[in-house]
Amino acid sequence: MTDPSPNPRDWGIAGTYVFDGDRSRAGYAVNKLCMSLTRPENRERFRQDEEAYMAGFALSEAQKQAIRDRDWLELVRLGGNIYYMIKIGATVGAGLYAMGAQMRGQSLEAFLATRQNKGAV
Repeated sequence: MTDPSPNPRDWGIAGTYVFDGDRSRAGYAVNKLCMSLTRPENRERFRQDEEAYMAGFALSEAQKQAIRDRDWLELVRLGGNIYYMIKIGATVGAGLYAMGAQMRGQSLEAFLATRQNKGAV
């Protein structure tokens, strides 16, 4: 998704979002949800009913939609911290490389071709 109002702190590079204080505050709820997934029972609740689980957090509709769509780059733009977001990825079976590929608009295979350790997933 193209950001309609780019933040000048984002270095002017399309698809690059600096995780600063403003973005951190905007993403507090989504990052709180992510951290809750460190508990096995919460991962199971999320897998059983994502909508009900998301309702327990003060997420914006845009954040909910990004989670539904597994739109990792949009989650970053909306304040998600990749170190926390990996917990959603792990819960739904999307590894870090799959998340990175999606953020770069590449297939996993094309993304892996750019990595030094070709066997890592």
